[in-house]
Amino acid sequence: MADFAGRSNIIFYYYNSFLFYFICIFINGGGGKSGRVLVTLVFVIYTSNAYSSDFSVKFNDADIKEFINTVSKSLNKTIIIDPKVQGLISVRSYERLDKEKYYQFFLNVLDVHGFTVLEMPNNILKVIPSKRAKSSAPPILMKDDIFNGDELINRIIPLKYISAKNVTPLLRQLNDNTDSGSVAHYEPTNSLLITGRAGTVKRLVEIISEFDREGESSVDMYKLAYASATEVTKLVTELLRPNVAGKQDTAQMVKVVADERTNSILISGDPASRKSAESMIKKLDKEQISHGNTKVIYLKYAKAEKLLDVLNGVSVSIKDEKKKVSHISNTIKKSMIKADDQTNSLIITASPNVMYDLEKVIEKLDIRRAQVLVEAIIVEAQDGEGINLGIQWDTKQKKVGGFISYNKSNLGNIQNGVTSIANGISGLTTGFYRGNWSGLFTALATNSSNEILATPSIVTLDNMDAEFSVGQEVPVLSSQQTTSTDKVYNTISRQSVGIMLKVKPQINKGDSVLLEIRQEVSSVAENSNVDKDNIGSTFNKRVVNNAVLVKSGETVVVGGLLDKKVSNVINKIPLLGDIPIIGNLFRQKKEKIEKRNLILFIKPTIIRESDDYLSTTSEKSKTFNEKNNDWNLCISENDMSSRCNGNNILFNLDKKTSKELISIINDMRDFYKK
Repeated sequence: MADFAGRSNIIFYYYNSFLFYFICIFINGGGGKSGRVLVTLVFVIYTSNAYSSDFSVKFNDADIKEFINTVSKSLNKTIIIDPKVQGLISVRSYERLDKEKYYQFFLNVLDVHGFTVLEMPNNILKVIPSKRAKSSAPPILMKDDIFNGDELINRIIPLKYISAKNVTPLLRQLNDNTDSGSVAHYEPTNSLLITGRAGTVKRLVEIISEFDREGESSVDMYKLAYASATEVTKLVTELLRPNVAGKQDTAQMVKVVADERTNSILISGDPASRKSAESMIKKLDKEQISHGNTKVIYLKYAKAEKLLDVLNGVSVSIKDEKKKVSHISNTIKKSMIKADDQTNSLIITASPNVMYDLEKVIEKLDIRRAQVLVEAIIVEAQDGEGINLGIQWDTKQKKVGGFISYNKSNLGNIQNGVTSIANGISGLTTGFYRGNWSGLFTALATNSSNEILATPSIVTLDNMDAEFSVGQEVPVLSSQQTTSTDKVYNTISRQSVGIMLKVKPQINKGDSVLLEIRQEVSSVAENSNVDKDNIGSTFNKRVVNNAVLVKSGETVVVGGLLDKKVSNVINKIPLLGDIPIIGNLFRQKKEKIEKRNLILFIKPTIIRESDDYLSTTSEKSKTFNEKNNDWNLCISENDMSSRCNGNNILFNLDKKTSKELISIINDMRDFYKK
């Protein structure tokens, strides 16, 4: 049974009013005109009070949905009821409620029974179980709003002075214990997100405002006399860090920063925290009793002897700087650095602050250095012949796996690649070649006009000299001495002749390499004899000193070193040309002048990691096998193909036989076509 004293109560008041009106007229006995006016005025006042009176509520074991529908009609609000909202309620108000109190009374009744009202747009209310309230998008507030009752809201509160992480556990205890309330923090913006009843959230905001106030924070500077500011800062920060769960975060209340330039420590925070940190710093900033500590540092990559001179110079600079900073000369003890070649280690004796700086320097110097693979081809080309590389470059690009493929359309490209490097070879020429290295070698080797003098391949460290030398030690008469008995004593020295290549690669930013190149090709001149009438041998020497910047994997071409060779050539008829006197009629003698051009091809490849080295080794091994192992040749009915399928025949032949077989097959094809 439900008895609602809203509009029904108004009807009751009207009924009593009319009854009162007629009773008054009856008592007044008609009372004349003035009496009726007085009674009517009393009636109007009474009825107007009845119409404007507040709400009173009384429900006994009523369905909660009936209660919600009654409130919806009374407040003229649209209310959506979740299907899970069920139950009976018994409630009664002993005082009259205005519209605002009546609505809060409605919210309180639902809250007691485990339900929540969410205010939606367009003045629509939604009644749902409280357990689902947090996931049903309650309104988000950034500041105080009209909500002040049991409405479910979200409130975002940015904090200025205190840590959101530290205050969250306290607020969780003060928030609603029901499933609808929660407190979360977001560290990047130091903000809180509180979900709960508007009244509870407002109370929590007031509590937070009392905590989130600017304290007596300032900055102090403590100048160290003995210890390193960086090391002490690390220790103090670690000591201030909490190690017990739930303990106050002291590290966030005080901040410790090192100033290496002045060897000072800056302390920021409240007075108590600053005092605690300063006490720790004073205990750590003590003079060492010993003259210094000694450490043995084993090097991984660098040479101990190489670092010795550098560290001695650095240690002097460090000590001078420490003296200026601390203003106490006797605290900086004499440092001693020794190198042990057997173990490639450094023995350092120094004060702790100097030792720390030296260790940092060693750490930056003892690193794995990049290496450079330097490959070179030194070739002599007959002047005027050029270097024919077109066919080899073109077919090399078409090579697939272990098979050789030929394409008739390639023949038109041959002329474009011929003599491209040797153009303008009359002077010292420098250029770049970006083709295949093994293809370049093949092109040079198969040209009968070229003579490959050397093909050195050297791996060297960055910024280190690499030298390649092949030749002989030729005896040279350096001096003669005649004694009183006419005996002659000769002093003989040795002169190196042959091929010498010296390269110093320096890796620049990115993958570029600066190459300092020195190349020398020397030989003893023909018809140069050492005898009593000759002061010594004559040497032919061609030298190049050059520096060039090239990318890793590209080839530098240096040419233009001409050598003129004069020789006498005799052409004769066998037997007849050897007859004395008349033999001159059957033979011809002429002078032959031959000019040869020395050209250097050099390619640097940067090797930074061990994987790069293994990859380069594998590539070189593959190239070697291609040059020396048997070829796999596929022959089909129509053409030679790089794939063996259909009616193809697969042969496994040596290189020479393969070439001969290809020539025979081509001749046979031409014959059948004709």
